[in-house]
Amino acid sequence: MRKLAFLSLLFMLALTLSVTVWAQDATEESVDSDTAPVELVPWTCPTGFEGQTLNVYNWSTYVADDTISNFETLCGVSVTYDVYESSEALLNRLRSGNPGYDVVVPTGNTVLRMITEELLVPLDKAQIPNIANVTESLLNPEYDPDNLYTLPYQWGTVGVGYNIEAVGGEITSWEQVWNHDGPVAWLEDLRVMMGFALVNLGYDANTTNPDEIAAARDFLIERGNNVVYIAGDDGQERLAAGEVDIAVEYMGDIFQIMADCECDDFAFSLPMEGADVWVDNLAVPVGAQNPALAHVFLDYILDPQVGADISNYTAYASPNQAAIDAGLIDPEYLDSPVIYPDATTFERLFTILSDPTVEQMYNDAWDEVKILIGG
Repeated sequence: MRKLAFLSLLFMLALTLSVTVWAQDATEESVDSDTAPVELVPWTCPTGFEGQTLNVYNWSTYVADDTISNFETLCGVSVTYDVYESSEALLNRLRSGNPGYDVVVPTGNTVLRMITEELLVPLDKAQIPNIANVTESLLNPEYDPDNLYTLPYQWGTVGVGYNIEAVGGEITSWEQVWNHDGPVAWLEDLRVMMGFALVNLGYDANTTNPDEIAAARDFLIERGNNVVYIAGDDGQERLAAGEVDIAVEYMGDIFQIMADCECDDFAFSLPMEGADVWVDNLAVPVGAQNPALAHVFLDYILDPQVGADISNYTAYASPNQAAIDAGLIDPEYLDSPVIYPDATTFERLFTILSDPTVEQMYNDAWDEVKILIGG
């Protein structure tokens, strides 16, 4: 029922077909190529891993229902699957000593910090042949040149989910969020929230200027009177329950409640002043108990069918070029400018790039915001 309702929702939202920035090569190849469709070969597990255990640490609700169980069956292994609700939770867990996780899924804006702090091990890409399936424009990111430590898992945006009736119509500007006369939830992601403040002030979302960071801090404090929650990863649940009218949240999380309610109560917006676009990544942390099996798991995730199943469940955009070319992504998803923003929308999106030299400055500013608004 979730999928049917969500597909219906996307059909209504995707009024026009838009060629996206990060999926552009895939859509053009699908339309223009005269070659026969690529014949997909089902993924098979290398031998020698039977009876072993893999420990995965990932965001919640971020795999398809059968992603883990199928891997266990194909490889004859068991998977321990733990979840976290924020990038800070992941960082703090690994900084205090990896308890044995083999695979983690850091967002791009935390990868550079993890590399600098030597929390990740270099990947042996020879053991991950399915890297060839990744959309080329998503490889070699600024935070991890040549993908020495990470490979893309999913990508999407952070924007504004809201109850249409409660806010009195469509949200197109951050001013409507700051000035709303009703309860609001902000996302517990300090760099993203500070980024929203910075772009609203006309500054670079990745500024290292202390005065601009301080101005962003003050901007949020002055506009936090309506904030009742700073939510780790459950703002969408508070929105669905009617506890807040607006939730600054991940795109897919908002769309999932839109589908679940089978109603027209909720909407998602990327305000005109700017919003965040991110890439989550697969990585192997220092201290992994089974790095060899971790590499097998990464190759499995990058299989076209596996990758498509994940994106079709989570409602986030797929980095798997082969899955897109093979038509495995639901067309209503791929054609939707809501999930795959068009080029015009991309012009107002920003990507957070963490700089360890100013990390503490941002942390201190965000701590002051939370203390003074009490969210």
